[in-house]
Amino acid sequence: MFYTVVRAAAAVCARLFLRWRAYGSDNMPRAGGIILACNHTSYLDPPLAAISVTRHLRFLAKEELFRIPVLSGLITALGSVPIARGRLDRAGFRRAERIVRSGQALLIFPEGTRSPDGRLLPAEPGVGLLVLRTGAAVVPMAIVGSDRALPRDSVVPRPVKVTVRIGASISFPEYVGKPIDRQTAKAVADRIMQAIAALLPPDRR
Repeated sequence: MFYTVVRAAAAVCARLFLRWRAYGSDNMPRAGGIILACNHTSYLDPPLAAISVTRHLRFLAKEELFRIPVLSGLITALGSVPIARGRLDRAGFRRAERIVRSGQALLIFPEGTRSPDGRLLPAEPGVGLLVLRTGAAVVPMAIVGSDRALPRDSVVPRPVKVTVRIGASISFPEYVGKPIDRQTAKAVADRIMQAIAALLPPDRR
């Protein structure tokens, strides 16, 4: 109920203040474990992703956010789970894997951090490993304008138009039953980023 109320309020604010529009929402499967992979340029991206699909999303969020009073309780109540950056977080990865295997929708940002200039960064291999371990399909999402609405050095959103585009899901049946290694995980991650790039304007790829 808390997630539903917050999501509805965020949608109203985004539509009025950011002229938010989402396209391709029907590409999000209505049920089953799924990974929603999105580009990342702003702290606005998680709520924008959540209001752009009808599924209740779980989120991977950097563990530092869970050390901030009040914010920690809020993002936990909204379904976020901590993940460490810059090192292999086995516990965080297992939590992510359990979420997908249990039939939920998990939002991840394959780049691992916000882009400093709005252009795509290379994907971390973790997203590829998660796909290979769970066998889940991936829905690519691209958000355009959030970095201008809330730049990295700002705390107050600006009234800038934001557009969200959701692509058709992609899967990787060719890897089923094959050994999982870093090279394969990186290849899968790169294909996911290509699908996200296809949803972005040329100057953001």
